[in-house]
Amino acid sequence: MSYSVGQVSAFAEVTVRTLHHYDKAGLLSPSGRSPAGYRLYSDTDLARLQQILFYRELGFPLDEIAAILKDPQANAVEHLRSRQRQLSEEIARLQQLAEAAERAIEVQQTGVSLTPQERFEVFGEITFDLSYAAQAEVKWAHSEGQHEAMARAAAHTKEDWRQLMGEAAVWRGELLAAFDEGEPSDGRRAMDLAEEHRLHISRWFTSCPPDMHRRIADDFCADPRAFALVVPPSQQRPGLAAYMCRSVHADAARHAGGRTHSEEHR
Repeated sequence: MSYSVGQVSAFAEVTVRTLHHYDKAGLLSPSGRSPAGYRLYSDTDLARLQQILFYRELGFPLDEIAAILKDPQANAVEHLRSRQRQLSEEIARLQQLAEAAERAIEVQQTGVSLTPQERFEVFGEITFDLSYAAQAEVKWAHSEGQHEAMARAAAHTKEDWRQLMGEAAVWRGELLAAFDEGEPSDGRRAMDLAEEHRLHISRWFTSCPPDMHRRIADDFCADPRAFALVVPPSQQRPGLAAYMCRSVHADAARHAGGRTHSEEHR
């Protein structure tokens, strides 16, 4: 039995344009033509189309589908197993992103009801980037510290946020002053400011040992969204993120009993 392009399009739920594309690509050419020259598909063609649509649904590219169908001896099972592994990994990644988005929304809401005016009064120019939060959740998915920080942040009251953001603003002013006055990043003043930042994280979010603090500081250099949580863009200076990163590393070395560059030249 033969079927026209329109009939195949209707019961296979694909567009006529798609069928023409498959024909042009050599993936599915109709077996016959009507006296008027119109394409006619046989039952064998439909079985092949069913295979193509199955592989397309699984996300296979057309060239790979063509390779599988071209060689009857090809091991389609191996292709399917490979695709199954890819899909499983993608499902796990999407699940992590969904969980991360849920936690990020909790933090964005801060656990309390704030009007836009109150939010500006508490957070000022500091904004919480949900895309960064989601990526951070995936990156630190197995970190107990990350989970604790998100949970504690979500539980903070409005007054908690006022206090911690007030502390952060005072600290930020001191950091900018040290940077503007040319204090060395591994000098005592800069290291003390780095230590204050570490203790601030421990006090309000999660225990932050020096090694964790170094990783956080590395993110400041690698991702502007991370540093914007500490210093809003309007207050940033070129090189400030790197300056803070160096001071954090110097402070961590001080904790480990190492000597900083400034100390070696005293």
